[in-house]
Amino acid sequence: MAQLDRAGQAMKLESFTLERMRHPKRILTVSVPVKMDDGSIKVFEGYRIQHNMDRGPAKGGIRYHPQVSLDEVKALAFWMTMKCAVVNLPYGGAKGGVICDPKKMSKGELERMTRRYTAEISIIIGPEKDIPAPDVNTNEQVMAWMMDTYSMTVGYACPGVVTGKPIEIGGSLGRREATGRGVFYVTRELAAREGFDLSKSSVAIQGFGNVGSNAASIFAEHGAKVVGIADVSGGLYDPKGLDLRDVMEYRKTRESVSGYPKAEHVPVDKFVEIPCDVLIPAAMENSITRANADKVKARYIVEGANGPTSNEADAILQKRGIQVVPDILANAGGVTVSYFEWVQDMQSYFWSEDEINARLRHIIVGAFTEVYDLAKKEKVDMRMAAFMVGLGRIGKAVSIRGMYP
Repeated sequence: MAQLDRAGQAMKLESFTLERMRHPKRILTVSVPVKMDDGSIKVFEGYRIQHNMDRGPAKGGIRYHPQVSLDEVKALAFWMTMKCAVVNLPYGGAKGGVICDPKKMSKGELERMTRRYTAEISIIIGPEKDIPAPDVNTNEQVMAWMMDTYSMTVGYACPGVVTGKPIEIGGSLGRREATGRGVFYVTRELAAREGFDLSKSSVAIQGFGNVGSNAASIFAEHGAKVVGIADVSGGLYDPKGLDLRDVMEYRKTRESVSGYPKAEHVPVDKFVEIPCDVLIPAAMENSITRANADKVKARYIVEGANGPTSNEADAILQKRGIQVVPDILANAGGVTVSYFEWVQDMQSYFWSEDEINARLRHIIVGAFTEVYDLAKKEKVDMRMAAFMVGLGRIGKAVSIRGMYP
């Protein structure tokens, strides 16, 4: 809300639009009873929030995590609204989650929980209403269970109800790598505009899940030196550049990269302080805060995660001259290729991976150019410029549609 107010005041947005944006359109809280492997019944709490649907159906991921909360899901749904508007997709924003620890659950328990949660939220989701996708601790398999459960509810195969599915049931080529690839495209454009050579630059990536691991591989493929990576258990640093293939081989048989023997070990809470040219926080919210923002050594930050920088940290980084490419632009590659997947499902006509990557690059580069140029023109930071672009589009939609009744 602080980000919204700051941008709204700067662009003199109509008070009606600001008021609309402060309140989610729809909040659904559900009880999710699950039969556990030991025969006991455990009841989880789940949410699905549709923030705004003025520009089209709601779109947003589902996360499974012990720290999921209503406020967190509200914020994430708001960011999805902004993200879709910034890259000009015909969607509004949504988000969902279940309070659970999936690392302590069996595959059978996860499937039963996913199917029950899907059944409970099926009253508001659908290919023309609200299209979930993977997020933290959810993946292609979880999306397959959701798609199957919804399809059983309506009585026919409905691949367009979710994105991020396996290829075999209507998923899209390039979806798995899309967020990481979008982060790379944004960083490459930033390098071109700011006049530094990405192939001679050092990159550190916090988070080694889907976004972080794919981003690391793509940066390395294009000659950038990946000097640091981290997951939830710890980080690695090598100023000469990590051998990512070797790290990934090591990770295949272990839960974490933290024990990898051929690099310097870095505690999780110190990782954002390692020396690098480009820092990519691609883990959870609030990785960079007032407590560590003055210790960041990177020249540029490209936000691969949602909300990794607190408002207080933002102000500190800006004062220090560290340029931040905001999440609602930098990590929009995932929702962009999710949009491609949805379009392919609705048409029952699928594209090649080269075509998908080319379309992704076109949209991401176009959005980056619009935001970067506005930031220079208005003499504001890129987060403010991205909000101005997104709110401008949403404001027009709200104004044109009017209010019912």
